[in-house]
Amino acid sequence: MAYVDNTMIIRRDLLSKMAELFNEGKFKEGLDRIPLEMAPRRKQDLDRCCVFKERVIVKEKLIPLLGFELEDDRDELKTLAEYAEEALERKNPINKILTVVDEACTSCVKNSYIVTNLCKGCVAHPCMMNCPKDAISWNANGQAQIDPKTCINCGICMNVCPYHSIIFMPVPCENACPVGAISKDQYGIEQIDEDKCIDCGKCITACPFGSIMENSQIVDVMKSIKDEETETIAIVAPAVIGQFKSTTDTVLGAIKQLGFCDVIEVAKGANVTTEREADELLERLEDKAPFMTTSCCPAYVSATEKHIPEIQKYVSETKSPMYYAAEIAREKYPNAKIVFIGPCIAKRREGMKDPNVDYVMTFEELSALFHGWKIEISKEEPLLLDKSILNHGRAYAASGGVAQSVLEVKPYVNIKPVIVNGLDKKKIKMLKAFGKTGKTSGNFVEVMACEGGCIAGPSSNFDPKTGSRLYEKNLAALIESLED
Repeated sequence: MAYVDNTMIIRRDLLSKMAELFNEGKFKEGLDRIPLEMAPRRKQDLDRCCVFKERVIVKEKLIPLLGFELEDDRDELKTLAEYAEEALERKNPINKILTVVDEACTSCVKNSYIVTNLCKGCVAHPCMMNCPKDAISWNANGQAQIDPKTCINCGICMNVCPYHSIIFMPVPCENACPVGAISKDQYGIEQIDEDKCIDCGKCITACPFGSIMENSQIVDVMKSIKDEETETIAIVAPAVIGQFKSTTDTVLGAIKQLGFCDVIEVAKGANVTTEREADELLERLEDKAPFMTTSCCPAYVSATEKHIPEIQKYVSETKSPMYYAAEIAREKYPNAKIVFIGPCIAKRREGMKDPNVDYVMTFEELSALFHGWKIEISKEEPLLLDKSILNHGRAYAASGGVAQSVLEVKPYVNIKPVIVNGLDKKKIKMLKAFGKTGKTSGNFVEVMACEGGCIAGPSSNFDPKTGSRLYEKNLAALIESLED
């Protein structure tokens, strides 16, 4: 889940500085000065050992934000200006979603069980006596110590300690990953296994050092917007309703002011998804299928392909709202560049597979564009909302929204929803059981990888609680305004 911390602020600052330089026509020459500006020589409140390491990490975080992978054999003398020139010349974004900035990934220990100063050096020695690998000994102070080379992280020592002096200290990104796709290499640096990763983005928000970055497409989007010969169309996810402290029509107006030729709500595509999802569910139930699961969340769909093959036959074949919205946009603007804007990292992967989607931009990147291009949302002219969009399409962003929409559109369908609100290791096992047994407590299983739904995506502007409150408030106001 997304929440505000210093690593997020740094990432957003970097994106805003990139956007500002691009808008001012100083992109190539200005990028190389960003590390110096963010880590000046006499900076006192250093987060790391020295100003020079700070600068290296700032530079290496900018590389994936420019849309490049950090190769192990990269030329460390290559300037950001050179990367920028390549980004401006490239035709298509790279086919990779996440990058680990290895210079920033150096502080998490391999072993997860730590003896604290609460250890009393008791005579019973239950930790040592019960350790299956003889990994515990006693130091000069008479306290227990764990040998990280021998420890297998079984946790027995923590469970038997009478003083609770042994604690579990997880590696945050590994602990957050629901599918075990991230682990340390021989150098202690986290590596993401592409064959396991479902692009949910939980590792990004979990890492307290900000060492996991998206390979952004923001440069490609800015190029397209600024190119006078290119039509650029924004299709905006329903979660936008909970991302800004302004009315939805004003936010959409501000997006158009950035230079998009048109702005289309993905809720229009959600209306299509709802109709087809409801029809498909009815057809499957008539064919005696025990249940059907949704297919709107690309991280969940990826999880079924890579980790839960047992449930794949129950996954809906209906496409996501983004797919149908992009189809609508392509029909109206056949030669345009179409940009999906949302809170989701996994949508980048879905966008790469969709011939109608050219680029995917997150709400975090959208906010950086507003800030860097000096767009004040509250002062922009509101966009006239599409009254043909039914309200249920705009309700997709919250967990349970798909089931609610199907119930609203086809109330006669005997739907019994099962809401899987966020994916973690336990819920992956639960879904496996659903697939193996063909049994659930209902017949329509809605799965969202992010707890709270899309409004809590890893690239959202607010924490889930704030986003949910904003979403409910703005959605109610939007519905009321459309009814007038």
